Amino acid sequence: MKTLLPFALLLTTALLSAADPAKPLDLGSRWELFLDEHLIAKKEGVSLKLHEPVRREVVLTTDKPWEGPTCAYFSAVQDGKKVRLYYRGSSGGSDHSADQVTCVVESEDGIHFTRPNLNLIEAGGTKENNVLWRGVESHNFAAFLDTNPAARPEERFKALGGVKQPGKNWQTGETPGGLYAFASADGLTWRKMRPETVMTKGAFDSQNIAFWDAPNNRYTSYTRIFSNRTRAIQSSSSPDFLSWGDSTQNRYAEDAPREHFYTSATVPCPTAPHLYLAFPKRFVQTRKKIPDHKIGGVSDTIFMTSRDGVKWDRPFLEAWLRPGPDPLNWTDRNNMVASGIVETGPGEWSLYASEHYRYPDHRLRRLTVRKQGFASVHADARGGEFVTPPLTFTGQKLLLNYATSASGSVQIEIQDASGQPLPGFALTDMAELYGDEFEAAATWKNGTSLSTLNGQTVRLRIVLRDADLYALRFAE
Repeated sequence: MKTLLPFALLLTTALLSAADPAKPLDLGSRWELFLDEHLIAKKEGVSLKLHEPVRREVVLTTDKPWEGPTCAYFSAVQDGKKVRLYYRGSSGGSDHSADQVTCVVESEDGIHFTRPNLNLIEAGGTKENNVLWRGVESHNFAAFLDTNPAARPEERFKALGGVKQPGKNWQTGETPGGLYAFASADGLTWRKMRPETVMTKGAFDSQNIAFWDAPNNRYTSYTRIFSNRTRAIQSSSSPDFLSWGDSTQNRYAEDAPREHFYTSATVPCPTAPHLYLAFPKRFVQTRKKIPDHKIGGVSDTIFMTSRDGVKWDRPFLEAWLRPGPDPLNWTDRNNMVASGIVETGPGEWSLYASEHYRYPDHRLRRLTVRKQGFASVHADARGGEFVTPPLTFTGQKLLLNYATSASGSVQIEIQDASGQPLPGFALTDMAELYGDEFEAAATWKNGTSLSTLNGQTVRLRIVLRDADLYALRFAE
């Protein structure tokens, strides 16, 4: 990698001549994903790369009498090996119809789903169905598994659901109605936690999701609002899922385009809950690809991240999930990603997206991504490198989630705060790492142990060639 040495020398000089007054980042022993430039102070020949999902099999076609072509707002919930998908059944009426129902399907692997016979609510002329709730709240009933350690057993599952009543100012939340809080012990039999709404300041005419936000010891919600007639997202927090504080609208960089975000599908990253991931369905209402379709608008899904839940980083303005070549996905309200990420195999995360909205074979398709692999720091065959800001860590080894070509490589140098290589941890002390691994330990000539560096302020110089680095972690 001799072509990279001039950059390294210039970088070291710059670091020596400009002391960084900022407090070093404390990585502890948590995973850090390369979704933004949080861990990139200087770079040359590398860039952030968005990785699109892989379309897999259709896991559900909503063809039962109580379902239909406008089923929507799916929530994927994993409880151990059990995976459930919750969704709205089509009512054929308005958003305010009391005949709307909530349905559920179950799976042991996140791929093969069946409808449980709940025998709870009559729909389609029978109680032998998978309907668990009937009422206007079913318009957007969004469930999750409550991982709050203080959650009561009878409230292991929670959900939000409800709409605002029609009226002149419904979009600004000034008409009656709003979101109700639901709870369940088993995820199948549900009750309202109280008869009154728990949230009223919003439009709510979409999927409104919530989850236990462990790093902040609170519940966090993301709900629909309108901002200057544009569909937008707001967040709020609660200590008990019943009392919700003031809402804050998502903020983006000034140069980010103003777009309709129909849903948010916001979720804490499964392996790094201090990172928020979101998969908004972007709605382009001014376009119509299929002339004879009765309703206009086309949709795709984008990917964005946040470290505080309010300021959202958008280094990737392109679509994460495109409609693709299927013409039935080029009509309104398709390509909507369900809330929730499911682990379906070693190194594989699954999400789910709707297709063929308003068509008889409306369906849900599984999408897969590499574990932690939504984005990476990427270098082509010419190579490149980057250096982190000053940081501290806890742990004895450095684990990498990475992939290279047969001729590619990853090398890491550990430097002091001024940018000088630490003895035994120079770039030349580490053999080239190559392959495709989720938790590979970096090894230098003196071994893998980094225990002597715990608590010290260091920098990492990471050199890549035809490689992607998805995540890293200092581990015990």
